[in-house]
Amino acid sequence: MSKQNGGIIGPDNVPTGAFGAASGVWKLSDVTNYKRQGTWPVPLSGHQVANSCRFNSGSSDNLSISLSSTVTNNKKGTLSFWFKSQGVNQQYPIAKSAGTVFYLYFNSSSQLVWQNASTNTRITSQVFRDPTAWGNLVINFDTTQSTAANRQKMFYNGTEITSFGTSSDLSLNQVVSIFDGDSGARQISGYTGGGYWSGYMSEVVGIDGLQLDPTSFGETDSVTNNWVPKDVSGLTFGNNGFYLPFTNASALGEDFSGNDNDFTANNLTSLDQSVDTCTNNFSTLNALHRVDGYSFAQGNLEFTNSSSEHRMTNSSIAVSQGKWYAEVKIDSVGQSQSIGVINPDNFLYNTYFHNAGRGYGYKSNDGNKVFNDSVNTSYGNSYTTGDIIGIAMDLDNYKLYYSKNGTFQNSGDPTSGSTGTGSAFDLATGVAYSFGQSSQDGGTNPVTSWNFGSPSFAISSGNVDSSGMGNFEYAVPSGYYSLCTRNLNLIG
Repeated sequence: MSKQNGGIIGPDNVPTGAFGAASGVWKLSDVTNYKRQGTWPVPLSGHQVANSCRFNSGSSDNLSISLSSTVTNNKKGTLSFWFKSQGVNQQYPIAKSAGTVFYLYFNSSSQLVWQNASTNTRITSQVFRDPTAWGNLVINFDTTQSTAANRQKMFYNGTEITSFGTSSDLSLNQVVSIFDGDSGARQISGYTGGGYWSGYMSEVVGIDGLQLDPTSFGETDSVTNNWVPKDVSGLTFGNNGFYLPFTNASALGEDFSGNDNDFTANNLTSLDQSVDTCTNNFSTLNALHRVDGYSFAQGNLEFTNSSSEHRMTNSSIAVSQGKWYAEVKIDSVGQSQSIGVINPDNFLYNTYFHNAGRGYGYKSNDGNKVFNDSVNTSYGNSYTTGDIIGIAMDLDNYKLYYSKNGTFQNSGDPTSGSTGTGSAFDLATGVAYSFGQSSQDGGTNPVTSWNFGSPSFAISSGNVDSSGMGNFEYAVPSGYYSLCTRNLNLIG
């Protein structure tokens, strides 16, 4: 079984679909085998993408531009971008809403829709609903072609999409207005009437005047046999083309094509520049796990429980060996909140994190450590709104440590190896673990912001892990790593 660019690893019987039919199922055996083989589908060589932009629909994040130059050719063009969606029905990644409209969006069934003018020219049969993996979409058009089927094409990860629920070919010499030099605003992650998109985008490229194949933007990696990005800086972009690599945190819409077609950043800040990219996929929270009361935001790094019942969430990547570090900022503390790690086979949405041996937790209200309800003993200090909890998970020695605002509790030393000085728990051996938590509404909706190395909240100091990756508020213990596919490759 394979997954494009580091998809979800979670409990048995969770259909993920790999941006396609809901048929792929990850099992814990896949976790162990995939990792031991060293075949995570993110290459260590080749073109590396440094940054992405994280869009949040709740704050109407988007990039916009009105192109003023004369279009090179409004009958030929190409769009390419890499993306990791926050979830289903995320609507409009790219749109032009004024004049002759152009919409590229996901409908309520998670199908990809290409609308030109008033016509939905393509609605894919394929669905796109995996919030844990990166993928590459390329669409191109040349309405001067005599063969109608060649006038517009869509590709996902280098493979042409050929199955459509709706298919209406563009007319001969029909105008496609996405690159027209008129006053109508083009938007990335939304359109002027709303419908904002949530998730991550990287390597957003517009080609004015050429119908390019996906091989201009990606290639099949010789080791992993998966679709990976290519350096696009040498392409011919045309007058109104653009290239957005998101490498300038203070101007996320800066165009690097040479055309200076800079997009205006609307409701985006430097915090929305991310290192979670198509060549290094960072863990997020697993948005496939949701019931009433769940709410995810900020690229599935912010979790809100608005239910009066306990609700649990966990990371989208589980690991079975190595040493791993994550931080959790308490934006609004919950009743009997518990933070820690869990074997994803034991995950249950609507219960205490530590109930029935499901997770190893550190409680907010009294600082106790909890497991299986039979262990609820003194451990550290309580924590509340504004605190940052660090979790150091040593799966080489099966020890677990917690810090509060940079200080490891119980005089813990995560570098003490098998000695386990001050560790909270001896973890069960031979299984995989994900980071996670449970919380209950105690009068205010508890909110947490997770940081697996690509934070959604402001970092005042900045600390990297032992491979030089990630961005954390507090020092990462020596030998510990952020939870991302590149580290999984590096440490084996």
